[in-house]
Amino acid sequence: MKIAIIGGTGVYDSSILDEASEITVDTKYGHISLIKGTRNKNEVFFLQRHGKNHKLIPSKVNYKGNIMALKNLGVDLIISTAAVGGINHCSPLDFVILDQFIDFTKNRSASFFDEENSGVLHVDMTEPYCKNVRKQLINSFKNVDVTPIEKGTYVCTEGPRFETPAEIQMYKILGGDVVGMTNVPEVVLAREASICYATIALVTNYASGISENQLTHKEVGENMLKMSKTLKMALEDFLDTISYDYTKCSCRNSQREINSLK
Repeated sequence: MKIAIIGGTGVYDSSILDEASEITVDTKYGHISLIKGTRNKNEVFFLQRHGKNHKLIPSKVNYKGNIMALKNLGVDLIISTAAVGGINHCSPLDFVILDQFIDFTKNRSASFFDEENSGVLHVDMTEPYCKNVRKQLINSFKNVDVTPIEKGTYVCTEGPRFETPAEIQMYKILGGDVVGMTNVPEVVLAREASICYATIALVTNYASGISENQLTHKEVGENMLKMSKTLKMALEDFLDTISYDYTKCSCRNSQREINSLK
């Protein structure tokens, strides 16, 4: 099996891989750098979403290039990580295994099929995050004595600014549980590419207006550091125990493959 880990804010540790080396994949969307290694006889690829040294703001991340590179490498499943602010049913230092999202982005190309001569694809998003990978991630956290929140709705905003308290109140009314800036269009592109995809959301702070404190990137970084050991152990357990027939997963049954777009 070929597995990819997309590291978000604060998640840059590829030490869980054996025989790690840097590779570059050429796509029509640019050159994508990754770390390639092995774990439990599986090929594993580690990709820094924001680029080296976290140099890309959320709206400038090369989402299409990242997913296309993983598609070209034959990746079967993707685990992404995302630092988020808590809105409903969660607190800082919680891990949330997402099951739904709400998209409030404004200026992003959110589909491989919004390009000239790409044709039309209306992909099903009833279950945006792979139920099989989600189940195994939940078990892996429990195996390292951590109980994750097993469901959560991610609200994706444009950024890079944090949200206003009024916006957070709106998201809360709409059913949002956590808020972040990167999961869309990544989750959509993965589905269009017929790759199983699931996200571990790391609640690093309360969203704006939920607590009396102002939001700072420093708080996000400090709490990510506190959560990094647990995350690493859960990922190691996942890679060491993963077992499901991904070839029969509904994630792979998009109405159309994107091979023609490579």
